[in-house]
Amino acid sequence: MILPLHRIQNHFLNLMKKINFFLIGAALVAVTACGPSAQELAEKARQDSIRMADSIAQVEAEKQRIADSIAMVEAAAAAEQARLDSIAKAEAEAATKKGKKK
Repeated sequence: MILPLHRIQNHFLNLMKKINFFLIGAALVAVTACGPSAQELAEKARQDSIRMADSIAQVEAEKQRIADSIAMVEAAAAAEQARLDSIAKAEAEAATKKGKKK
């Protein structure tokens, strides 16, 4: 019993179609299953939120440190100006007293 060639080809083509549909279905299931779950996405969002809050806190701390440094420099400048004013006043008083003695 010899089968005609076109029946063998049709059988082979039908078999290949079934195999292709199965492989495509398996690939879709694999792609869907390999993605992150809702719980993993929620955890990632929580971690990102924590990281963002830490970054903001670091920036705020650095901003405060810079403000403190500027305040210290301004205080030192004010103290230096007070010292110079005191010296100038003492020199003026000394010059006034020297002028009165003559």
